[in-house]
Amino acid sequence: MNFSAFSKDVPAFLTELKANNSKDWFAANKARYDAGIKAPAQEFGAAMCEVLEQATDLPHSAKLFRVYRDVRFSKDKTPYNAHLHMSFTPNTGQESPPMWFFGLGVDRLSLGCGVFGFDKQSLGAFRDRVAGPDGAELQTALDKLAGAGVRLSEPDLKRVPAPYDKDHPHGALLRRKGLSAWLDVEDRAVVTRPGLVAFTLQNLLLLRPVFDFLRA
Repeated sequence: MNFSAFSKDVPAFLTELKANNSKDWFAANKARYDAGIKAPAQEFGAAMCEVLEQATDLPHSAKLFRVYRDVRFSKDKTPYNAHLHMSFTPNTGQESPPMWFFGLGVDRLSLGCGVFGFDKQSLGAFRDRVAGPDGAELQTALDKLAGAGVRLSEPDLKRVPAPYDKDHPHGALLRRKGLSAWLDVEDRAVVTRPGLVAFTLQNLLLLRPVFDFLRA
C-alpha cells in the first residue's frame, strides 16, 4: 500500500474545472486529469478497500465516479463534474448494501456512509425493523452522531407511509427511503497531506453505527 496523499494539483484542478467547465478546457487538460487525479484515485481506492476489509472483515470494491456528467435530463448542461467522488462497497451480496463515500469538492471534503435509496425489498425490511425496538436503537445512535456534528440525510416523505400509524414514535425513520450520514471537512488540503488513508478510515469509522445497522 504505497498511496500517501493526492498532489496539491488535485484541489487546484477541481477549482479550475469549475471555473472553466467546457469541452475545450477539459480536452486541453485531460492528460493532467488522467495522470494527476484518475490514476492516484484508483491507487487510493485500492488502499481504502484494504484497510476497510481489515476494519470490517468484509472485502470491499472501490468505484471512481465519472467526471463526465449525464446532462440528458438536466437543465444544467455543464459537461463535467467539478468534484472527485468515490464509493467503497462491501461485497456481501446485499441488494442495497451500505457504502462508504469520499467526496472532494471545490469547497470541502465530505466522508459518508449509508444507502442513498433502498430497493423495494430492502425498503420494506428497513421499515419493519425501525417500526419495532430496533428503531429506538437506531434513532439513539443517529441522535448521538448528530450531536457530534455528523450531517444526516433528510427523510424523503412528508408523511408516515401505510400501514404504519401516522403518529408512530419512529415516524421520522419510517419516512425515509434511504439513510446516509456525513462528516464535512472544510480544510480540503487534508487530501494532500501524508496519511490520507488513515485519516479517511478513522473518520469513516465514526459512522460505523449506520454501517452496522444497515448491514444487519
